[in-house]
Amino acid sequence: VTDPNKIPEAIASAFHLASTGRPGPVLVDIPKDIQNATMEYTFPPKFYMPGYKPTTNPHNRQISAAVKMISEATRPVLYVGGGVIKADAHRELLEFAEFTGIPVVTTLMALGAFPDSHPQHMGMPGMHGTVPAVAAMQRADLLIAIGARFDDRVTGDVDTFAPYAQVIHADVDPAEIGKIREVAIPIVGDAREVLLSLTKTYQNSTKYPKPEINEWTGYLNDLQDRFPRGWEPTEDGKLNPQLILEHLSREIGPEAIYVAGVGQHQMWAAQFIDFENPRTWINSGGAGTMGYAVPAALGAKAGMPEKEVWAIDGDGCFQMTNQELTTAALEGFPIKVAVINNGNLGMVRQWQTLFYERNYSNTKLRDEGNYIPDFVKLSDAMGCESIRVTTEEEIVPAIQRAREINDRPVVIDFIVGEDAQVWPMISGGASNEEIQYAVGLRPLFDENESAAEEPATIHETVEEIED
Repeated sequence: VTDPNKIPEAIASAFHLASTGRPGPVLVDIPKDIQNATMEYTFPPKFYMPGYKPTTNPHNRQISAAVKMISEATRPVLYVGGGVIKADAHRELLEFAEFTGIPVVTTLMALGAFPDSHPQHMGMPGMHGTVPAVAAMQRADLLIAIGARFDDRVTGDVDTFAPYAQVIHADVDPAEIGKIREVAIPIVGDAREVLLSLTKTYQNSTKYPKPEINEWTGYLNDLQDRFPRGWEPTEDGKLNPQLILEHLSREIGPEAIYVAGVGQHQMWAAQFIDFENPRTWINSGGAGTMGYAVPAALGAKAGMPEKEVWAIDGDGCFQMTNQELTTAALEGFPIKVAVINNGNLGMVRQWQTLFYERNYSNTKLRDEGNYIPDFVKLSDAMGCESIRVTTEEEIVPAIQRAREINDRPVVIDFIVGEDAQVWPMISGGASNEEIQYAVGLRPLFDENESAAEEPATIHETVEEIED
């Protein structure tokens, strides 16, 4: 901005750009001499952006073609991305999914867009996704991608991703469509408008019946039964982080807002907290921003002061931005912070364990005997209530105590095992066919397996997989 009289137009334009089309950040650069100048301000500010006209309403021809393709599919899956939440399209997604009966997978950024408890929900796909969600995509004959971008954490090796599937890709940003995967039917439009149009067209059509997918859903339901979420006890006898997050989810419930940093704790939170509503799960996604949880929790509490806000953090992330707890204490934001403290950069350690023969380097963060750093003392010094939990019996009382305190931030330092690992897992750049479940790397499917058959190489129990 080089003229102070242009500031209102610039700010109004920035908010319009940030909140429409594909939402995102906007930089407004106001030099110091312009900041020091004076101007006459009137409200509302006017702006004129003739080159910016995002397409929100999908083309009827594309919608009709999509309905026809969906009707003919035998193994369809709804691949739902964060664009559904940005478009406030969760109700429309639920209506379309229930009308068609199509299974749903929700990415890390879309958790809460579709209820975790819904029988059609297969879970989160990708690198640390559920076995049913990965199977749904790998054996689908049709991917219906809504507000998703086919990022590498979902696809793994692109050449072997969903090898039997045609793709319907709907996105408000036309640059995303076909960028990673060839698309049979491209649909440019807002996710809410796309889902509304699909449902309306389907409901009004006598030509296209709902897809016949009983065999397909039976196959996926069997995988859900055989591969529920779970964990193995830690080698050192310390707390399982998964158990802590299950207790958090059960005690706090789905109405709270949960934010997370980056690493193992982020994946465990995504896996073991039950999300039923949109905008209750906030994380940095593909940006991979360590230290995100505490400042994000502050923002969430400022925006929704009536909501209970929990930051799920790791001890590595927590050391990057915990100083903002002083801001929380001084400004009156009573957030809750659950530090999953394994004394290490856990995700790096996990890779060093699995792929580098336990040659650990530059991952240790804690002196075992002395709690260095001592997050309880540190949090006390910044004006917070602080609690340390080392046994299973202490978990629920600590959570309950934190929920009772609403005049200052609360930090719970959960001391967990350093070798607890995130399962399932697909190693970086590998095929989704090579999903690793608990221990031992084994392919999830035989290459000749059809969707109607039982997966021949999934082991029924962890004990059956060779160490």
